[in-house]
Amino acid sequence: MATSATGNCLKPKFSVSTSSSPLDLGSISSSIALKRPSRKPHISFSLQTPSILHLPKKSPTYPPSPTPASTPPTKHTDTEKTQSQQWNPFQRVAAMALDVVENALVSHERQHPLPKTADPGVQISGNFAPVPEQPMKHRLPVTGTIPECIQGVYVRNGANPLHEPVAGHHFFDGDGMVHAVQFKNGSASYACRFTETNRLVQERALGRPVFPKAIGELHGHSGIARLLLFYARGLFGFVDPSNGTGVANAGLVYFNGHLLAMSEDDLPYHVRITPSGDLKTVGRYDFDGQLKSTMIAHPKVDPETENFVVIPDQQVVFKLPEMIHGGSPVVYDKNKMSRFGILDKNATDASGIRWVEAPDCFCFHLWNAWEEPETDEVVVIGSCMTPPDSIFNECDESLKSVLSEIRLNLKTGKSTRRPIISESEQVNLEAGMVNRNILGRKTQFAYLALAEPWPKVSGFAKVDLSTGEVKKYIYGDQRYGGEPLFLPRDPNSENEDDGYILAFVHDEKTWKSELQIVNAMNLQLEATVNLPSRVPYGFHGTFISSKDLEKQA
Repeated sequence: MATSATGNCLKPKFSVSTSSSPLDLGSISSSIALKRPSRKPHISFSLQTPSILHLPKKSPTYPPSPTPASTPPTKHTDTEKTQSQQWNPFQRVAAMALDVVENALVSHERQHPLPKTADPGVQISGNFAPVPEQPMKHRLPVTGTIPECIQGVYVRNGANPLHEPVAGHHFFDGDGMVHAVQFKNGSASYACRFTETNRLVQERALGRPVFPKAIGELHGHSGIARLLLFYARGLFGFVDPSNGTGVANAGLVYFNGHLLAMSEDDLPYHVRITPSGDLKTVGRYDFDGQLKSTMIAHPKVDPETENFVVIPDQQVVFKLPEMIHGGSPVVYDKNKMSRFGILDKNATDASGIRWVEAPDCFCFHLWNAWEEPETDEVVVIGSCMTPPDSIFNECDESLKSVLSEIRLNLKTGKSTRRPIISESEQVNLEAGMVNRNILGRKTQFAYLALAEPWPKVSGFAKVDLSTGEVKKYIYGDQRYGGEPLFLPRDPNSENEDDGYILAFVHDEKTWKSELQIVNAMNLQLEATVNLPSRVPYGFHGTFISSKDLEKQA
């Protein structure tokens, strides 16, 4: 069994379900399931909700930052002058007129306080702030001993705006940056690079942000004005959105020799790891012409499915009319029923989906799913969040992320849901994973970020999915991290938890960052790699073994 909520298994061909109305697009992203190819890979996708970090209404309190809260705009005066010299007189006049319109729009926006979900002073403050690129640095200081089995590259994605925002900005609007730690014979190296998206390349040449930000800027009438301004610039040839507008900042997956950087607003981008461990963007990747639209940013390579793919259809939707009414287009639709679709893994289209309703069930992340034939049920493990749209809209209610077991009965068409952890031990558990070697089959453990104090991550939890037992690993006083990555020690090991947890950790007292390697069986620290520069809090990552790197496309 594989779930397509956070990615999972690949099917022979692809099909997509979309809303019939161009103004009501249903769930706000696509999802894809990938399976290791025997020959030429094929893909299958369906609309899904995204997996992203959420920020509360109350602004978190950060200590004074030793570095600027945001990266100043990169100056490209010569480039801009060269471009303007290539414009005809009509274009020059149009460019000046559109700049006047934008300046007036910014002045108008600054007269009104931004919601904290779109305030760059909140969204990219402290260690959420961006950093510049870092070339590969070798032989980093290591405390302890890096396990001999760790040979390859750990990569993690994140949002890192190239330019200082001029208006609203949400953390998820930032340009994608990949952080890479290469392990070779007990030593470690580090680099971080922007993913060279079509958007970033054009904005770097222009020296300022011009592409609209889907979450931070598209609010109310000013959001509509920004869309019209962008379309006008495209019409006059100042920007070219035809090759994508996405940021590639959320997920990373290694599939069929390709490391893919992904976000729900575009095709994935192929990033190559060089022999030295550095990163180089190759370009957009469409799976040999098979992918015609955007896709989920969190796929998982499926080692072995059983019979089905699970497709969640949830209650956060994208509705453009909400902007006309002065709000965000991303809203929680109380009139919509959450549901899960069950589709045969070998299906060639969506006509065979069986839908099972799951009232008030909203999961941004699903960790695993498997079949239990004795009860005719599909079991889904995910983190159910309330309130569901707090990442996009301010909310007074405290956010909760409850690790849950959802059972979908194929015979009755009904569902049940229960919290895995007892109420007395309830904690917010978000980004993480299970042992990827047994994804799609029943697993005992999940390794999940302790998202407390929200939105920071103070450690990770090893959760027994059968008993609800929680074992915590805490990073320490004013030390926070992100998604824990579980790396199996040996794919043939008899113990599911025989492996290591890799996680970036940042010390907000010293303003230093490191990579920790923790034994997953006993939660003891094995080694710490001291990094040469700050690593901001980010999103999702993966590990590519040295053997797989030899097969890069």
